[in-house]
Amino acid sequence: MNYDGIDRTFRVHVPKGYKNNTAAPLALVFHGWGGDENEFLGNRSVRSLADRRGYILVAPRGLGSGDPDYKYNSWTFSGSDSGLDGNGRPICGPGTPDYSYPSCLDVKYNSCSWTQCQSNDVAFALALVDYVKAHLNVDPARVYATGGSNGGMFTWELGQNSDSAGTFRAIAPLIGLPHRGYLDAQGKTSDMPVLVITGTRDTVVPPGDWEDDSFTTTSNGSDRYYYTGASAITQVWALAHDCSIDKPAKPFDDGNRKTDCRTYCDTSGSEWPAVLDCRARMGHTYSFSWAWPLILNFFDAHSD
Repeated sequence: MNYDGIDRTFRVHVPKGYKNNTAAPLALVFHGWGGDENEFLGNRSVRSLADRRGYILVAPRGLGSGDPDYKYNSWTFSGSDSGLDGNGRPICGPGTPDYSYPSCLDVKYNSCSWTQCQSNDVAFALALVDYVKAHLNVDPARVYATGGSNGGMFTWELGQNSDSAGTFRAIAPLIGLPHRGYLDAQGKTSDMPVLVITGTRDTVVPPGDWEDDSFTTTSNGSDRYYYTGASAITQVWALAHDCSIDKPAKPFDDGNRKTDCRTYCDTSGSEWPAVLDCRARMGHTYSFSWAWPLILNFFDAHSD
């Protein structure tokens, strides 16, 4: 697909049993920094569960590994190109290496910039959804977004940005959080559920402690990037869903012993909450064996 004068690569998984006369749910999946379209779809369990649930999966490749950047494939979200947090301060601390891309020379304010500036990723994602809809029978009420690490950070952008939020029913960022100070809630007035999955042992994108609304800092090697804490961003989204944050988040049983899931939103019986924060004793890893079923369970629970 050519978009913005650039040939873009993506991989599509059409579920077994797909029929042209039946609208199917669509999930866009975004790889992490330096990944590609096979990061999710190369996993057999990801594909097989999508088959059983009837999901079309589309995994695009980010920009960076070609002219003019020749850097890691990446997705750009608030602050990652400019190097500034939501308060106008650097998104990284002293000693952090300069990962900035040549295409961001006229955009960045400091050496904290670390993703591409060749094309607008939000606009590309929307064009990709339209492209898939033109070729496959997609249920427009069941279009979702998820991604890991840098792809998870970009997933937040799709939910927060008013240009893109209306396209997606729900989002599920995996081990990815916005940069410090970017604490916007959903970018539309209608309901947008969010599931965030993080690792309590993650030194790359640490979630912080429960009920701690301060920012967190990467402690992986010499990197010192600043991110919102998981509690801080879920509190903002909970308020947008008219949920009270006056008391600590309550446990929610997602059916998995590996996770500690909590929510500020009341649930009735076995209903899944609109805002769910799930953490596991893991590092910066996807853990597809349980995280992928959790993501699709959440999407299925918010299908109307």
